[in-house]
Amino acid sequence: MRRKMIFSIMMALVLVTGIVGTGSVLAVSEKVEEAVNSYFANLPEDNSMIAEDSFIEKVKSGEKLFILDIRQADVYNEGHIKGAINLPWGPDAIPENLDKLPADETIYVYCYTAQTANQTVALLNFAGFEAKSVRFGWNLGISRVAGYEAVVETKNNELEGTSPYKIAPEIKNAVVDYYQGLADVDGTMFKNYKISEDLLKMTIDAEQDIIILSIRQSSAYSRGHIPGAINIPWGKGMQEYFGQLPADKKIVVYCYTGQTAGQAVAGLRMLGYDAVSLNGGMGTAANKPYGWSNKGYEIVK
Repeated sequence: MRRKMIFSIMMALVLVTGIVGTGSVLAVSEKVEEAVNSYFANLPEDNSMIAEDSFIEKVKSGEKLFILDIRQADVYNEGHIKGAINLPWGPDAIPENLDKLPADETIYVYCYTAQTANQTVALLNFAGFEAKSVRFGWNLGISRVAGYEAVVETKNNELEGTSPYKIAPEIKNAVVDYYQGLADVDGTMFKNYKISEDLLKMTIDAEQDIIILSIRQSSAYSRGHIPGAINIPWGKGMQEYFGQLPADKKIVVYCYTGQTAGQAVAGLRMLGYDAVSLNGGMGTAANKPYGWSNKGYEIVK
């Protein structure tokens, strides 16, 4: 326990003062690094998200929206938001259609609970699109909005008639590699670049050599965090500390409900880090029963 505490303090010093170096330099494209760092340096006020009720209101009002449903095809076919196009999360569908996405429209993305949607939204923003995720996705957000059924359909919508955006080759290649890498983690404890609450608990108990990164605000971190976690608060400028993370360790990122962690994981992986997000994040009342605290696991100060 004392060793873990000392390690946590040392990493805190790294992130706050930069007085301890990792000695590792990751080789990534300069354009990719610039795109990722620029996004986090200029995070939008809405964190590239839209509240589920605001999204449904936009659809109900008849506003023309470009919507991506990245749930699996069988679930999409059972019912989706009117006009939504289905590009299922995985190694193929999204990267194969990048060149068909619109350059002149906001892309609204939803999945089941918004964790993979936020990975997608970050990647699209890195590539130059304007993309926003629907908060809490279908299961925890959209389907809990009163009257959402009025904007649900089963019609299959095709991707056509858009003004495609020309993505810089280096960035496109990195995004394609990101999605194709999902095949490598499929069937492992890190499927979808995530880890479950139970498996993280087992990993900690086994004293595996990993980095746990909280991106909640420092006040929330002080009130309680996962044992051994270090803190880089989510917000503009957070990318300045990415370079001080170790390049040779698994990094488990968590936030409040897993959504901004999805974006952070996308950025870190594009920069060459082996990062995954914690399912459900720390956990809140809004995303029960998911999340570390909602599972009743230990929280330290």
